[in-house]
Amino acid sequence: MITSIDVFLDIYSKKFLVGKLAYKDRIIYFEYDKQFLQSGIELSPYKLPLKSGVFICDNDIFEGLFGLFGDSLPDGWGRLLLDRYFLKQNIKYRDINPLDRLGYIGKYAIGALSYKPSIENVSFEMQKIVLDTLAHQSMEILKEDTQEYIERFLELGGSSAGARPKAMIQIDKNNNIISGSQKLQNGFTHYMVKFASSHDTKDIGKIEYIYSLMAKDAKIDMPDTKLLKGKYGTYFAIQRFDRVKDERVHIHSVAGLTHSDFRMPVLDYDDLLTLTFHLCKDIYEVIKMYRLACFNLFAHNRDDHAKNFSFLLDDEYNWKLSPAYDLTFSYGPGGEHSTTYLGEGKNPTEKHLLNLAEKHSIKDAQKIIDEVKNGLKNFSTYSKEFSLTNQSFNLLMQELKS
Repeated sequence: MITSIDVFLDIYSKKFLVGKLAYKDRIIYFEYDKQFLQSGIELSPYKLPLKSGVFICDNDIFEGLFGLFGDSLPDGWGRLLLDRYFLKQNIKYRDINPLDRLGYIGKYAIGALSYKPSIENVSFEMQKIVLDTLAHQSMEILKEDTQEYIERFLELGGSSAGARPKAMIQIDKNNNIISGSQKLQNGFTHYMVKFASSHDTKDIGKIEYIYSLMAKDAKIDMPDTKLLKGKYGTYFAIQRFDRVKDERVHIHSVAGLTHSDFRMPVLDYDDLLTLTFHLCKDIYEVIKMYRLACFNLFAHNRDDHAKNFSFLLDDEYNWKLSPAYDLTFSYGPGGEHSTTYLGEGKNPTEKHLLNLAEKHSIKDAQKIIDEVKNGLKNFSTYSKEFSLTNQSFNLLMQELKS
């Protein structure tokens, strides 16, 4: 069991000791390093401001961790992998604490944070990446309580956040694929590839890829995306925006930033627009968030919870809204949006969007709405181009029209 761990920030080729986490009597303590206090870098300004003293988190949303570090923890798929790994090491579930999980993640967390002491006794071979094989193996892990293949996915960064199986990879212009858990190779770029979960349709990758194209058409800030083809399936891949070549970028989700429970519908887009202006101090970032709110409404993306919005620190340590991610068709909790529109989650309308824009002094709201709607009109074209199944097409077409 790890009882203390050092936190480092490796950002834009600079490395800082941020501070130390300690675990005692089921309570987690954190203290900033004295030198880091002089840096002026606010990594989590609302819940963990840059000041001296020992901090104790006053809630259990991230298992007693502050959201800054909670963003490094896996959830869903990644947590399943880690729990199975620890079990294989004869470590009982009740004996695992959050610092153990951070210690395993070590230097492979999303964003720019890393943790020491890390669990260094794990070594893996860099095998060839075959997407069909990984898809099959991920489904085997989901279907049964198997220890097989666990190390393979952990090697590929599968313990990162998110519910669906995934792997961190590198891709070149010819779509050659290698492991992402190594120094960036010449001609390659960092990506994350997703695989279907046990309750997904077989064309979930095509759906998310089509959504990424429609988002770009709607002028949403999106990373590069790819639809990778295997022999037996297709897989959605998205370029990592927490990496610039091999440099790391600090990322903080809204859930971690505000200690919002992403498992519950606790936010409103009114909150998100207010937060964006307060944090970024830039109306253009607010407009980007507003455009995303419009897209999620018209595209029927109701899984718009607090972990699906994030902010980045740029190279001058100013906050910017991250590119969009996890945009896909979804029903949401109870058929409602996880994030409401001025209190409406079940049936938000264009009127709610216009009222939201008026409240936040967003000009050209109708123009933004029309641009988003026009972007979604390409659904039929993309569905035919990428051979979406009739079942998925009919379901999504009906919802996109409603």
